[in-house]
Amino acid sequence: MSKLVIEPETGLQRIDWKELYRYRDMFRFLTLRTIKARYAQSVIGVGWAVVQPVFSMIVFSIVFGRLAKVSSDGAPYALFSFAALVPWTFFSNALTESTSSLVSQATMLSKVHFPRLILPLSAVAAKLLDFGIALLVLFALMAYYGVAPNAGVFALPLLIAIMIAAATGAGMWLTSLAVQYRDVSYAMGFFVQLLMYAAPVVYPASLIPERFQIFYAMNPMVGVIEGFRSALLGTRDMPWSMISTGAVTSVLLLISGALYFRSKERTFADVA
Repeated sequence: MSKLVIEPETGLQRIDWKELYRYRDMFRFLTLRTIKARYAQSVIGVGWAVVQPVFSMIVFSIVFGRLAKVSSDGAPYALFSFAALVPWTFFSNALTESTSSLVSQATMLSKVHFPRLILPLSAVAAKLLDFGIALLVLFALMAYYGVAPNAGVFALPLLIAIMIAAATGAGMWLTSLAVQYRDVSYAMGFFVQLLMYAAPVVYPASLIPERFQIFYAMNPMVGVIEGFRSALLGTRDMPWSMISTGAVTSVLLLISGALYFRSKERTFADVA
């Protein structure tokens, strides 16, 4: 009896959107499984989505707000930092989870045929629940401090799209590398920590000299974070130049990440 062996196509291949759509149920299953696995047998459940940014906000408010006297562009430092931590926590957690998505599902790669892109995509999608909960906490904090959003709030969907695209694109790059080089997964904690200080999480982007801001804004999270603060806290005019620069970077990350992922896809089952 002949044996059928399913192998991925070789060479640079486009994304098969029809195949991804056919496996949408698997995408939903993996997303929900990731969420359930995170909160299974947890005492406070989804409360963990709040604990990380809230405790970071407290530490940052003490260290950078009170001791270091870092500028908060006129907003209460607790709000200033939390408005940055909401998108940043999503980005950092989604990036970490998507980077390990292939390695953690190594058994599936060699035994089941499905679009491998589903793994990093579902890892990113699972973090949207935490993001939504943290965003509600941010609105509650704004009500406590008596701060109302401005017209810039209508830009939030664009900012969220840039944030998701950046996390997905970078995640596809890193998970493809992590399959072959396990050092990538080991270094993620340190790498994400460095990235946080390369974004205006604990300080305002206005501290960066004007001549360097165009390069600084190439980090997609710079425009996203400053946009969140502008829309919700009114710390500055909406930084469209930063947002547009970050949007271009996010699109490039997403396209190049998908192409690189597809080019390496045929080797995943062999080295995972």
